[in-house]
Amino acid sequence: QVQLVASGGGLVQTGGSLRLSCAASGSMFSINPMGWYRQAPGKVRELVATITRGGSTNYAYSVKGRFTISRDNAKNTVYLQMNSLKPEDTAVYYCYAENLRPGGRDYWGQGTQVTVSS
Repeated sequence: QVQLVASGGGLVQTGGSLRLSCAASGSMFSINPMGWYRQAPGKVRELVATITRGGSTNYAYSVKGRFTISRDNAKNTVYLQMNSLKPEDTAVYYCYAENLRPGGRDYWGQGTQVTVSS
């Protein structure tokens, strides 16, 4: 089992920055990659960014160049640095970890609200 605890959301003005953190605990060898999804009101949950244990990253087109995902393997923590925030980035952000065990369910943390005011 893996537990994910997200933190760092809040209210920021357009153009501002926020940093999200996701601390993982449990069977770390059973998950890869980790990352972030987001869900805005009335919309489906969408990928924001992922990062593998080795540091390979993947970003949604809408956040490329503005968001940076990183991880500290020693602390089992993934970070999402969000710069140049836009109102359309407003959403609940969810930490995510892919379960490597065949047939296993992926892991999700509790959501953290990010609100960007115009």
